[in-house]
Amino acid sequence: MTRRPTVPRRLLAALATFATALTLGLAATAATPTAEPARAATPVHGDGDVILNLFQWTWDSVATECTNVIGPAGFGYVQVSPPAEHIRGTQWWTSYQPVSYRIESKLGTRAEFRNMVAACDAAGVGVIADAVVNHMAGAGQSGTGVAGTTYSDDNFAGTYGAQDFNDCRRNIADYTNRYDVQNCRLVALQDLRTGSDYVRGRLAAYFDDLVSLGVDGFRIDAAKHIPASDLEAIKSRMNRSNVFWVHEVIGAAGEPIQPSEYLGSGDSHEFDYARQLRHDFDGQIRNLRFIGDGKLRSDRAGVFVDNHDTERNGESMSYKWGAKYVLANTFLLSWPYGSPTVYSGYEFSNTDAGAPGATETSVPDATCGAGRWTCTQRWTEVRGMVGFHNAVSGTQVTNWWDDGGNLVAYGRGSRGYVVLNNTGSTVQRSFQTSLPAGTYCDVVASANCSVTRTVNGDGWFTASVPAYGALAIHVGARG
Repeated sequence: MTRRPTVPRRLLAALATFATALTLGLAATAATPTAEPARAATPVHGDGDVILNLFQWTWDSVATECTNVIGPAGFGYVQVSPPAEHIRGTQWWTSYQPVSYRIESKLGTRAEFRNMVAACDAAGVGVIADAVVNHMAGAGQSGTGVAGTTYSDDNFAGTYGAQDFNDCRRNIADYTNRYDVQNCRLVALQDLRTGSDYVRGRLAAYFDDLVSLGVDGFRIDAAKHIPASDLEAIKSRMNRSNVFWVHEVIGAAGEPIQPSEYLGSGDSHEFDYARQLRHDFDGQIRNLRFIGDGKLRSDRAGVFVDNHDTERNGESMSYKWGAKYVLANTFLLSWPYGSPTVYSGYEFSNTDAGAPGATETSVPDATCGAGRWTCTQRWTEVRGMVGFHNAVSGTQVTNWWDDGGNLVAYGRGSRGYVVLNNTGSTVQRSFQTSLPAGTYCDVVASANCSVTRTVNGDGWFTASVPAYGALAIHVGARG
């Protein structure tokens, strides 16, 4: 169940160059469809293409983090929670029940959103907005949104009326039935008639408004529940129809709707990637060598270790996995498959619980180092691996080695090398790389190069790798 990027202004000239680099960097094991429609190239902003998903962070918090952490770490983008007025409530999922398209929510005002985009842009970080366009608030509800808009079952003041919702007035009953999935209600949410001219125009205007504020792209929430042709039609009506979109399409065996259907209007998230990480880190990570097999083509796949849905429903790993979760993020940022998103949320015991300190109409600014925010982007290992990812862009996997189980090592051409130890024991051995001779900073062991690895003239180095730990070296961080 689902609760729930415009080409950057400064980067038009860079897109063709990056698209070429992406093609060169495809994993050798990735499945390649026989034919796919044309797409807008995945954008690159600042230092790279890694996306950081700051779930339920206020606009002011995101602005500060872009300046102080996200930009300096080399993230290319920050993904923010839905910027639209929604129902009142402390639960996180209230953000995914819009009542209007005003950029006023419990995460901040329109002015604060604009200032956030400007601050992130100045730090070399683009903004991707989570866009809820499949539905409005739940059927049978009525009240006043967080910004004062009144709504009831079939009337969202100034936005939609009864004629703007699909005729199916029941919940989805059969996920093997395409009509049910795309015309009936997802967990009782009012399902928009996205085939209508008015609804398409209204949604295109919402996207255009966010682009006018400087947004660089969009995650399309619950895309699986909207016909792919409707999304293509909506996007074609935007003032800038080449904006970057990545669709949330939770593909599953036996279901008629699959992520590949949506490539006509953008990329799709590859949920099987997260599922395989969970399976292999609970089993044998030597199988990660083939993680691209049978999935979307690498340059069309958005990948992640977890997101706000999967960490709650158990479909993926989460921060609760501890050291293994860190290892999975290390792999995510070191392996050349898909466009990676690092997730940063907050600790929870109740899966409905909103952000720390949330009220019905507001969320306090995130505080790292105190409270329950995970602040994944500040972890030494994650910051180090974002730099690694950027340094090895465009290279293939080389020098793969594994012990037949849970110790693997691999290079990225002559630019980087990684070792992952998914066992409970420290391992010491020598590793063969394609790196030039020299002394390298171990970017997962320290942020200040206090731990180094020395590669000899034949490309070998010897190191001790801690239990459930890793090491990573690259040419951009020399000792």
